[in-house]
Amino acid sequence: MTTDVEAYFLEGCGRCSLGDTPDCKVHRWAFVLKELRRILLFCGLEEVSKWGAPCYMLNGKNVLLLVAFKDFASLNFFKGSLMKDESNLLELPGPNSQASRFMKFTDTKTVLDQEKIIKAYLYEAIEIEKARLEVNFKKEPEPIPQELKMTLQADPNLENAFYSLTPGRQRGYILHFSQPKKSQTRLSRIEKCISKILEGKGFHDQ
Repeated sequence: MTTDVEAYFLEGCGRCSLGDTPDCKVHRWAFVLKELRRILLFCGLEEVSKWGAPCYMLNGKNVLLLVAFKDFASLNFFKGSLMKDESNLLELPGPNSQASRFMKFTDTKTVLDQEKIIKAYLYEAIEIEKARLEVNFKKEPEPIPQELKMTLQADPNLENAFYSLTPGRQRGYILHFSQPKKSQTRLSRIEKCISKILEGKGFHDQ
């Protein structure tokens, strides 16, 4: 998993064997990502690398991620549920998503045509962070580790797959991911289980 923003745009996220090949999803949406990145930087957000993707921050707080998926590129807002979404562009990553919302793009023309709207959404997300607004999460049966929350927010497909699991399988993963004291170890455990989650399997399933 890449830890450098420039490496992401040049080589991909590093989370699969397609990285740095013509089939990498980052290369597939290279021009769309380039235009979205330009808009994000214009709005004054700090660009860093988190969870293998470019993350845009304000005063040390996460605002959104710029992510390439197989079928689209997206802006993933960490507190999207607090946004007005006046143009009805935000989508729910999964049925149980409480905070994150994403906006998807499949061509540069759409990005350019909607640039003013995109900037309006970005400025709204910035104002939400400046006001220190927080999402009121519903109580979870088991506390979800922060590393898992961030990983799910960064990947709507994975988030949908995780929350489609039975409650027992979700709990099994949460307990497994929560055990280590170090954040890096928790992230490592999550990365190793991504393929099983996407296949709809529980932690103990073969």
